[in-house]
Amino acid sequence: MTLKEKAQKIKLLICDVDGVLTDGKIYIGNEGELFKAFDVKDGLGIKMLLANGIDVAILTARSSEILKCRTRELGITNVLQGQRDKVIGLGELLSRSGLNAEEVAYIGDDLPDYAVIQKVGLAACPANAVEEIEKLADFKSRFPGGAGAVRELAEYILKVQGKWEDTLDTMFLHPDPNARHHY
Repeated sequence: MTLKEKAQKIKLLICDVDGVLTDGKIYIGNEGELFKAFDVKDGLGIKMLLANGIDVAILTARSSEILKCRTRELGITNVLQGQRDKVIGLGELLSRSGLNAEEVAYIGDDLPDYAVIQKVGLAACPANAVEEIEKLADFKSRFPGGAGAVRELAEYILKVQGKWEDTLDTMFLHPDPNARHHY
């Protein structure tokens, strides 16, 4: 099956966090507080998918309050943190959604993603993914994690599914003046 054929079936995008939605760096302050940077372009890509009925979920081995805040801001309701075995997390997300694996895209960057990325319909990675993940990826972004990789994948899916022009029109040419715009 071609990349385009795989992308046409996608109804759910599952994202890893560290190294995908962030650059993979974790900043620790003097008081032990953690900081992570998220790219607004990725946030907008997520919002565009959600606006088009393509769900977005988070599946990550780490847990953080920072992520709870960011996902709440973006409107992501399927958030599985602390998932050491991501295949189990994928099973839970499939069960919740009623989808099959062919209808799911997963974007990951490192070895904790190795097993789960092989079980979805469309495997994706940022430009700076480790070699083992890159070899498995159907879609390799031109951008590194935390710098637009998720956005590029979101745009590709929307374009392949014929939803891109309508997205531009409804979200940017004729937007709802009452809509909240946090990316």
